[in-house]
Amino acid sequence: MSWARDCTKSGFAIQAKLTLTAAKPSIAATCLYYQHMQTHDTSKGPISRMTAQRIYDTVAHDFSRVNDLIIQRLSSDVPLVEKIAQHIIESGGKRLRPLLVLLSSRAVGYSKDDHLKLAVVIEFLHTATLLHDDVVDTSDMRRGRSTANANWGNAPSVLVGDFLYARAFEMMVELKSLPIMEILSHATAVIAQGEVMQLMNVKNPDLTEEQYMTVIHNKTAMLFEAASHTGALLASASDAQELALKNYGKHLGLAFQLVDDVLDYRGDAEAMGKNVGDDLAEGKTTLPLIHAMANSNEEDRQLIRQAIRKGGLDDLPKVLKLVETSGALEYTMQRARAEATKASEALSALATSPHKDALELLTQIAVARAS
Repeated sequence: MSWARDCTKSGFAIQAKLTLTAAKPSIAATCLYYQHMQTHDTSKGPISRMTAQRIYDTVAHDFSRVNDLIIQRLSSDVPLVEKIAQHIIESGGKRLRPLLVLLSSRAVGYSKDDHLKLAVVIEFLHTATLLHDDVVDTSDMRRGRSTANANWGNAPSVLVGDFLYARAFEMMVELKSLPIMEILSHATAVIAQGEVMQLMNVKNPDLTEEQYMTVIHNKTAMLFEAASHTGALLASASDAQELALKNYGKHLGLAFQLVDDVLDYRGDAEAMGKNVGDDLAEGKTTLPLIHAMANSNEEDRQLIRQAIRKGGLDDLPKVLKLVETSGALEYTMQRARAEATKASEALSALATSPHKDALELLTQIAVARAS
């Protein structure tokens, strides 16, 4: 019986949330993820929950051990650090980036255990950026739950984010691989620059499509790329396989972010864990808005520009209509599908295996979320 079916047993879902740090954290944490997929997967076509389950079943044992290690390495003598850390664990994120480490390393024949530690490093880097981002964006909800800064304030959230960065680099040193440290330290710098670029362009309606692609590569796709790249490197993959998995992560990350930007105008608030129009409310110029401005008449173009400049949701109904009628959402989806195709094509350098198949399914899920 698979772990996913185990998690659907009566009463276990509630128990999982209450026993994250109890005797069997691996079962609880894995089941918490499964619950997240049940309630937050926005796929509506054949690539849906069962497909997601198949992907995680491919590395179920590894994934379970990663969750154990996350709990272990989040421990701290400072009670507030542990409290905020537990809040993060219970938020039930998809853990896509550590999943990429597991699948990528296994896809090129890795058989040891250091990929578990690398997966946790990636997850800690990602979670640290989320904590900091929520402070910068003054967000009060993520994945359908209140953010750490909403619960405990900005200062504790920033400091626990710093703790996670420090713990990630501590574990990175334990891997004793200078090339992996080089990739991840570079990725961390690029991600920070991407966030600064996004901040600089808040309420800027003149952001170009090229600039937008640079921002989403830096702030989102970079860590996807680093995850799959370091997974291959840890496994001593061939040069061709290493490059293939690096490119795979990059294009998969771009596809995911492009779809996220579509869902901000077309998605379901309960499924996304945030409200439709949040990007517009924060004055973020994403590709749907860029394309809509380029393909609307002057009056409608000025309306979108004004909405971006002032932020808020006063003009959301009109902007929603314009991004639909201008073809902006379909254009953005075309870009997302193109990136997913590039990710899939990169996998041709790998031998056939269940792990390669799971990586392929991820490219399909990336775009199916907005189908």
